Amino acid sequence: MTQHADFKELRKDSEHRMDGALKVLHQEFAGLRSGRASTSLLEPVQVEAYGSLMPISQVGNIGVPEPRMLTVQVWDKGMVKAVEKSIRDAGLGLNPMADGQTVRIPIPPLTEERRTEYTKIAGKYAEEARIAVRNIRRHGMDELKRMEKDGDISQDEHRDYGKEIQGLTDSHVKQIDEALSHKETEIMQV
Repeated sequence: MTQHADFKELRKDSEHRMDGALKVLHQEFAGLRSGRASTSLLEPVQVEAYGSLMPISQVGNIGVPEPRMLTVQVWDKGMVKAVEKSIRDAGLGLNPMADGQTVRIPIPPLTEERRTEYTKIAGKYAEEARIAVRNIRRHGMDELKRMEKDGDISQDEHRDYGKEIQGLTDSHVKQIDEALSHKETEIMQV
């Protein structure tokens, strides 16, 4: 059976948007702390620089010299205080210390209470991603209904294409669940 051109476009768009929801989930997970230092922990941090907000990666190099330490090698000496303040104000529970043009950020071990809190937040992020994927599926199904109503596709094609959209959805929800499981394991690891 050859696929209808409009459906190919719809499928491609749905898959692209579902992949986007997964990408956003991975970015949100990257900002969630586990007990180890990771450069992705600082990705969401914005620094007030030259009159505008910039990602921290645009004002210095982020490094992981040891498992419980992050460093930011700030390029402009005048930006060190701003970088330090941005990290402190980011709500990550980190206490940066300036050392010349390098900002050192020790990663404190997580308490059991914090670990549980982070797994709940990870669960919330995963549910938001699942909802996004389901909304994309609903949009696709509505579009198929419209295509059938307009006579662009037959009932059989509608059913088959609907199964394909559902398959995409199932596959993406499974990836979300796997990512959540991996993140929860990482957070709870002492």
